[in-house]
Amino acid sequence: MVDHRIPPEDEQITPFAWGRVGTVTAVMGVVHLAVAGRYGWHRDEFYYLAAGRHLAWGYVDQPPLTPVLARLAGALPGGVWPLRMVAIAAQLGCIVLGAALARELGGARRAQFLAALVLAACPIFVGASLLLGTTGIDQLFWAATFVAVARALRRGDLGAWVVAGIVAGVGLENKHSLAMLLIGVIVGLAVTRRAELQRPGPWVMGIVAGLLWLPNLAWNATNDWPALKMASSISDDQGGFVGSLAQAPLFVLLVGPLLIPVWAAGLRWLLRPEHRRHAWLIVVLVVALVLTVAGGGKPYYPAPALIGLLVAGAVAIEALLDDARPLWRSGWSRLLGLSVVSSLIIGLPILGPSFATAIRPINQEPMETYGWRGFAEQVAAAGRGMPAGTVVLTGNYGEAGALEMFGPEAGLTFPVTSAHNSWATWGMPRAGTPESVLAVSLGGADRLRSAWRHVEPVGRITLPDGLVDRETDGDATIYRCTDPRGTWRELWPRLTHIG
Repeated sequence: MVDHRIPPEDEQITPFAWGRVGTVTAVMGVVHLAVAGRYGWHRDEFYYLAAGRHLAWGYVDQPPLTPVLARLAGALPGGVWPLRMVAIAAQLGCIVLGAALARELGGARRAQFLAALVLAACPIFVGASLLLGTTGIDQLFWAATFVAVARALRRGDLGAWVVAGIVAGVGLENKHSLAMLLIGVIVGLAVTRRAELQRPGPWVMGIVAGLLWLPNLAWNATNDWPALKMASSISDDQGGFVGSLAQAPLFVLLVGPLLIPVWAAGLRWLLRPEHRRHAWLIVVLVVALVLTVAGGGKPYYPAPALIGLLVAGAVAIEALLDDARPLWRSGWSRLLGLSVVSSLIIGLPILGPSFATAIRPINQEPMETYGWRGFAEQVAAAGRGMPAGTVVLTGNYGEAGALEMFGPEAGLTFPVTSAHNSWATWGMPRAGTPESVLAVSLGGADRLRSAWRHVEPVGRITLPDGLVDRETDGDATIYRCTDPRGTWRELWPRLTHIG
């Protein structure tokens, strides 16, 4: 087997294109800042704040890193803005790291600029920066791990592999799906650069990453592996392997149909004999896709794995443009420009909520940042006249967080809880019976009657002007529940749900 390892010679690497890459990063930052607070909080941001108040090495649905970031950002003045600054910084970091990966692949300044532009044009990266969440932070750590591994392969020294392991290990404390990247790297090296696996570097990377992941794994082991239960619940919702496979075409929409020529250029470039030492990037994507479908995962899970092909495409386009006619160069510029504009319009609240409602089949996240104060006001109105001791029980963590934040100013005086995901472990009333409960979006009266004998509708969540979000698209009824069929401790397992 031929060893394709590149000698560690600094002169083989072009200096970083700080000016061009910085321009792309700055422009995208300005656009993000202009609309970052236009609608309001996202339901997940309420949850991360709550999780940050209950710090642990793990939660039902995630490792601890994003809740820690939410807690730190939430301690700053400015409401949602500090959280959005973290989200925006993650997306801008992906842009810079994309350019850095192009540099590691041998790309000159133009390739680095194009790589930054391509990642700025990718819808899933733009959309993830709408809120502080595990997805955006996950993308940042995928990009950083790609760069760290490429650098370790180029330099060939153990220290660079240790750095790659540290980056990946911290990323695993944010989202378990980064394990697909590590598996993909090992499989990719076995397929394309087997000699590398005879050296300690890749294995040291895996050991370091595993050690940093260990606290979250230990938490899962001592809590009956909620991460596996969560994965099973998601798989069931997706329809398992068959459902995940059927939704695989959505992957193309998420990462941008307009960028297909860039993927194709990257794939062709990586398969050329002189560039096959970088072909492990293709294997990473294949592994991520296979593992996602096999596990019944959501279509966006493997999206960060496409970073390698997109960046390789930028390097390939650089070579094409050197010999291209002006019209061909203009065509690439228009394609990337159109992709940037469309990604911003679809991913961010640039246009009004009517447009955000219309694109919910493609991207429902902008509408998940809309109308939470009105939601709290409607719940407060439905609860007027209910007796002291009433508890508000919401169908999901976002509703519970919104009521905790906006309920008091809307006049809601009752305690709020939820049996959804990790909130179920924080919020179960420890004593007494649920004699009077205001239930919000809990899946309909039939489900509630398994816990209360009398279930009466007292209100409904609405949005103005035909707007739609998750609440109004589902069970939007507010119920008054009385005459419980047991104590809180007895009924809580019936109410608890994950997903």
